[in-house]
Amino acid sequence: MKDRKFITSGADLPQWSNPISHAVVVNNMCFISGQLSVNIEGKYVAGTIKEEAVLAFANVFAAAKAAGFERSEIVYVDIAFSDLSELPEVNALYMELFPEGKRPARTIYEAAALPFGGKIKVVATAVKSTGM
Repeated sequence: MKDRKFITSGADLPQWSNPISHAVVVNNMCFISGQLSVNIEGKYVAGTIKEEAVLAFANVFAAAKAAGFERSEIVYVDIAFSDLSELPEVNALYMELFPEGKRPARTIYEAAALPFGGKIKVVATAVKSTGM
């Protein structure tokens, strides 16, 4: 599997005991696993939806960085909520994190349950430019 790179650790990534990769790079694409409100020690950090979203997105960006990708190369984001009524707060954060005209495509939905009883889980895909 020379065309694949599995990101299982990084300087700013939570230390997981779970058998997953934070991200997998295939050619010019990076697939980032669902990131939660988890600190560097791998412990869930409960908070408001904004606090949990900030940490989940920080983990997404850390996974992208560990894989050699920039925030600006994220092209797709999938967000699961435990309570979809909290979307407006996350939308405000999303607008801060991704500038107008460069916001990734996105899917949002409410999940019956998230790991650790969390409020949000963020999955992302990044793509290196091929000179479009």
